[in-house]
Amino acid sequence: MTEQSLAAKEAMAQVDYTFAPWVADLGLTLVETGRAGADLVFPGHPSVELRGGPGAGVICGQAIAALADTACVYALTGANGRFRNCTTTDMSVRFARPLPGGAVRIRVDLESNGRKLAVCRVTFMAEGSPKTAALATATFMYLEE
Repeated sequence: MTEQSLAAKEAMAQVDYTFAPWVADLGLTLVETGRAGADLVFPGHPSVELRGGPGAGVICGQAIAALADTACVYALTGANGRFRNCTTTDMSVRFARPLPGGAVRIRVDLESNGRKLAVCRVTFMAEGSPKTAALATATFMYLEE
């Protein structure tokens, strides 16, 4: 883990403090971070899985969108070496296949990280699968310098 990663990990305390409690309760874990992006793991949680019908046991789309948004802020914090207050200005999520309950690998690639705006691409894969289950893109506006 790089020195930048260590600084970012310290900044995660601020990120966790800033988010709503239910977001922190999801247990998203930062594995590695750097200037280009971050790798995270979502351990899975029954509260985000569909309960019945043909999709029972699949992680719901609302949770995937929330995880994408949160993962981007973690990645930006790591890339910047500190937490910068920001707001989501645009997000798009494309679902390629069902994402089964359980551990999920999340990769955030920073497409652009400028003075005022940042653009991220987020890839979701079920643990042990090489296939992309969902792909999100998000734009953030920094609210401070």
